[in-house]
Amino acid sequence: MSKIQMMTPIVEMDGDEMTHILWGMIKEKLIRPFVDLKTVYYDLGLRHRDETNDQVTIDAANAIKQYKVGVKCATITPNAARVEEYNLKQMWKSPNGTIRAALDGTVFRAPILVKGIEPCVKNWKAPITLARHAYGDVYRNSEMAIPGPGKVELVYTSASGHEERILVHEFTDKGIVQGMHNRISSIESFARSCFSFALDLGQDLWFATKDTISKTYDQTFKLTFQRIFDEEYAEQFKEAGIEYFYTLIDDAVARVMKSEGGFIWACKNYDGDVMSDMVSSAFGSLAMMTSVLVSPDGCYEYEAAHGTVQKHYYKYLDGETTSTNSVATIFAWTGALARIGTINDNSDLVAFAHTLEEKTLEVIAEGHMTGDLARITTISNPEVLSSEAFLDAIAEKMA
Repeated sequence: MSKIQMMTPIVEMDGDEMTHILWGMIKEKLIRPFVDLKTVYYDLGLRHRDETNDQVTIDAANAIKQYKVGVKCATITPNAARVEEYNLKQMWKSPNGTIRAALDGTVFRAPILVKGIEPCVKNWKAPITLARHAYGDVYRNSEMAIPGPGKVELVYTSASGHEERILVHEFTDKGIVQGMHNRISSIESFARSCFSFALDLGQDLWFATKDTISKTYDQTFKLTFQRIFDEEYAEQFKEAGIEYFYTLIDDAVARVMKSEGGFIWACKNYDGDVMSDMVSSAFGSLAMMTSVLVSPDGCYEYEAAHGTVQKHYYKYLDGETTSTNSVATIFAWTGALARIGTINDNSDLVAFAHTLEEKTLEVIAEGHMTGDLARITTISNPEVLSSEAFLDAIAEKMA
């Protein structure tokens, strides 16, 4: 059988630990037998990021701007323990944060629904899509340990040299301080991406922050969304029969738990990170969620919404059999391949990507799954497969 040809490559960003192991298996078992895979490869594994002083992450982000589509494996964002474990030069920032800042996009995450895996929240009947702002906030912060008594101020110096300052805190002993920022242009891009995505899906859009407490920072998000909606999208939403509304983040959480799903929930960067994990876990598993970063100029970066599965990786290194769910990583690949296929009008590649998704879910629906799903499935007597055996079962269906 001749392989499906790719007209242009996608940017491939390899990662860390167990997801790195699965990354190679997915390519060899599920993609390369059927597709003449073309990628521009970047190793974003933590050791290589350290060797290149994180330049490889910047290069990968620039490559996505050039080639328009990228697919990324889960990567380690080092903490103090990881710095010691890997003997790093420094505590490098989140590679996801670096890429998102470069592309200035919005991350859309949605649960992957499959027969036999029912939501923990019984009234959820349709997927909830999380729209997460992908620039700034805590992911681009500046931090400082305060050694002793003294004051900390925020200082703004204009281009002309004019200075404004406000007191953050007058310390009487040791402490810590953190500074965050955002850009109005990025918030505007976030808003437009969310409104456009809602129109594409024909679903209501919720937006939530904490403007009652953050009366400048969060309120700027709220007012920017409302201004852009009123000026650019209100009539389109009315014609489509869908709604946009703003609410406080704590009120949104309460509403979400009582809803039936089937809407888009837009959040700031950190809120979106946490809430997408909550939604995906409640729908079944962190490994059952799609994630795509969409930039205002039409660049797409697909990834799994979960981490590197560190515990399974250590078992793997010890020679133990693991049962690691690879569905989200498979769907990252299929998302990227379908997108480049759409861009290049390559219907065969698009069809392949959709077929791989269908066959993946068929395996689970027939009762063959990894351990995380077997613990929560409503299917009687499921067969628990190892990490590799699960991929082999999908490959058999594809063949």
